Amino acid sequence: MEKNFRCWPRGVARNLDYPEVPVFQILRSSALQWPERNAIIFAGMEVTYRELDLLSDRFAAALAGLGVKKGDRVALHLLNSPQFAIAYYGLLKAGAVFVPVSPLLSERELAFQLRDAGAETFIGLDLFWETSSRVFGQTDVRNFIEVSLADCYPPVSAPVKPLRKGPFAEGALDFTALLVEYPPEPPAVELDVKEDLAHISYTGGTTGTPKGIMVTHYNALVNSCQLSYWFTGGKIRYRDGIIGIEFEEGDEEANHPFRRGKEVSLVVPPWFHAMGAFGYLNMQLLAGNTLVVFPRFDPTEFLQAVNKYRVTCFGGAPQLFVPMVEHHLYPGTDMSEIRLVASGGAPIPLDLMRKLLEKFPGVICEAYGLSEATAIVTITPPERGALKVGSVGLPVADTEVKIVDPDDYGSERGLGEVGEICVRGPQLTKGFWNNPAETATMFKEDGWLLTGDIGRMDEDGYLYIVDRKKDMLIYKGYNVYPRELEEVLNDHPAVAQSAVVGKKEERVGELPVAFVQLVPGAQATEEELLDYANARLAAYKRIRVLRIVPAIPASQAGKVLRRELRELAQSMDIPGEKGD
Repeated sequence: MEKNFRCWPRGVARNLDYPEVPVFQILRSSALQWPERNAIIFAGMEVTYRELDLLSDRFAAALAGLGVKKGDRVALHLLNSPQFAIAYYGLLKAGAVFVPVSPLLSERELAFQLRDAGAETFIGLDLFWETSSRVFGQTDVRNFIEVSLADCYPPVSAPVKPLRKGPFAEGALDFTALLVEYPPEPPAVELDVKEDLAHISYTGGTTGTPKGIMVTHYNALVNSCQLSYWFTGGKIRYRDGIIGIEFEEGDEEANHPFRRGKEVSLVVPPWFHAMGAFGYLNMQLLAGNTLVVFPRFDPTEFLQAVNKYRVTCFGGAPQLFVPMVEHHLYPGTDMSEIRLVASGGAPIPLDLMRKLLEKFPGVICEAYGLSEATAIVTITPPERGALKVGSVGLPVADTEVKIVDPDDYGSERGLGEVGEICVRGPQLTKGFWNNPAETATMFKEDGWLLTGDIGRMDEDGYLYIVDRKKDMLIYKGYNVYPRELEEVLNDHPAVAQSAVVGKKEERVGELPVAFVQLVPGAQATEEELLDYANARLAAYKRIRVLRIVPAIPASQAGKVLRRELRELAQSMDIPGEKGD
C-alpha cells in the first residue's frame, strides 16, 4: 500500500527475504559472528555469545534427558537473568514450546496458564517457589527445575551480594547442576518452522479468560528480523548459518542506530512479555548487542549503568522514563553516546519526550504491536526528524495496515478517518491455542487480523492510536483487561454486577477503578470486596479503588456506560497513586 511508504526510512528494506530456520538460529548466528563478545552482563556476571550458545546446548540436552520432546510445553517462571536466556534458547533447541509465565501472576492465574498450556516442565525461581509450588497439584507438570539468581555471583564476591542460595525444594532439580551434568549436545530435532510452535504467549481478552497465542518459529524469526533490520538498515543475507546484512549502495552502518556487534543496551522490559522477548532479547541478540540485564527497574541502578557500561540504547514503557528523568542522578548522567531510546505500550507525553531529546543525540522510536502479531506492527522511523507526536510510526517490512469500519471490516476508511486497525503480514500468528472460535473472530481468511484497536493514518502512512475497541487498560506497559477483574468480583456472592475502568495517571498509565452493584439484600463493604478481588489478581492488576453504587449505569440496550464511569473515575482521589 503506497500510503505506507511515503516517508520510508533511508536504507531500511521494505521487503526482507526471511530464512526459514528455527528462531534459536538467531543465537547460533551471533555466536558464529561474535563468539567472544559479551551477550549478557548481569550483576557483574559476563556471558559471551559462544558461552550462551554452549550453555543453551547443554540445557537442551538436559531437557531431552528428562524426556522432553518436540512439541512439549515448557513454562518459564523467571525474571530477566542469564538463566532465562539459557533456558529459552535451550528449550527451543530441544524442540519444546516456550510458555512464558509472569512471576507477577496470582496463584489462580498461574494455575490456569499451566493447565491451559498443558505444561509438563516448570522452570521457576527459588524466590517464588513457595508460592508457585502450591499450584503444582492442579497441573500436569512432572519436571520441576529450580533456579537461583545467586548462582550468577562469583564465589569471592557472593558474601557481599544481596541473595543467598539455600536448599532447593524436595523433588526440584537444580538448574545449574543440570548444565554441569549434561554435555553441549542438543538433540537432533526436525522442525517445520512455519507450522511448529515456538511460543504460546498468554494475553487477556474481552471474555475475561487469558488466551494462549500460537507463535511459530517462522513468526518469531520474522518479527525479530523486522525489528532488528529496522534499526540496522539493509537486507538479510543468510549464508552458512549466519543471518547477515547487505546494505543498499551508498549506505553504511554508521547511518543507523544499531551498528552490528557494537551496541550496548540496558534491558529492563521483562522477557516473559511478548515485547520483551522480541524487542529486548531476540532482535537485540540478532544485531550482536551486549545486553546489560536487570531483573527489575531501579532508577538509581539504571542511571549508574549508563555511564558504567557506556550504554548506547535502552527502552521500555513511557512510565519507566518518568522516575528516570526526575531522579537526582539524571542531570549528571552523560548520555552523549545514546543512539536509540525505544518506547511502547502508551504514548510518550510531549514534555517527557522533550526532556529526553534534550539529553542525548540519538533518536526516540515509538512502537505499536500486539501478541496476535507476535509483537510488533509499526515503529517510528529511526531518524531524528521523523518523529510525529502521538504517532506510533510506519508499518515494518512486509506489513500492511488499514483502517476499517469497526462494524464492517470489509469497508475501508479514508486517510485521516478513524476506524478499527487491521494488520496483515508474515508475523501474524496461527491464532489462539485450543480456541478456534476466537481465532476465527480475529483472524480472517483473507489474511487480515482485526486488532480491536481504534486508530487513523495520515497522508504519510503514520499510524495513530485513538482508542481501544477493547476496554483494555495499560499499567506500566502491562495490559490489564477489565473483564477479567470484573469476573473475579462477580464471583463474590454479594456482587450482582461490576464494571472496571481506568483512571489516567501519568507516572503509571492507568489505574483500575471498580464500581460494584450488590445483590438485593446482600451485605458487603467496599474494603471486603477490594481485598477479595486483589487476593486473586496479580499485583499489577490490583484494583485501586472500589465503590459500591446503587446501580451500574447502562444504556437502554443494557450496555454498561463505561464513558460515564471513566469520567467519574478521573475525579477520584486514589491513595498512593503518585508513587505507585
